[in-house]
Amino acid sequence: MTPVLHIERDDSIEAPDDESFERWVNATCRALNTDSTAQPELSIRISNTDEMSQLNLRFRHRSGPTNVLSFPAEIPDDIGCELLGDIVICSPLVWQEAQEQGKTPTCHWAHLTVHGVLHLLGYDHDSDDTAQDMEALETQILQQFGCPDPYISASEAQRVELS
Repeated sequence: MTPVLHIERDDSIEAPDDESFERWVNATCRALNTDSTAQPELSIRISNTDEMSQLNLRFRHRSGPTNVLSFPAEIPDDIGCELLGDIVICSPLVWQEAQEQGKTPTCHWAHLTVHGVLHLLGYDHDSDDTAQDMEALETQILQQFGCPDPYISASEAQRVELS
């Protein structure tokens, strides 16, 4: 599966290059061993805090920004469209969280991109079981890029490495 990826960004918002997003999206799709002839389509929008706060309030009824939102396409199967949906990532929040959590910004961007794509592909974390499945898959995909498990803190990761 090689997705068609559209990236929308304002040049004043700092974010990784398009090639990085393509690598992360492609790795996520490959990890699922889906139809290799499929060409699903998705969009990634890089937003600022104000835009993300508006989207979070409108679609999740929560105030303030969130780091990533996914909007799966709801297209009937009989139409035959391979549109997966849209992902919005809040750039200022990603940089802030990476610093606060002791993560490299690149790995945090990769994680949120992989997380968003998995949501478009039907994964969720609504229950403990589905959360464990999704988190394990995210960790497996991120390891391809040299990123540690995003669900353990930097101090925990250091302890694990020293053991």
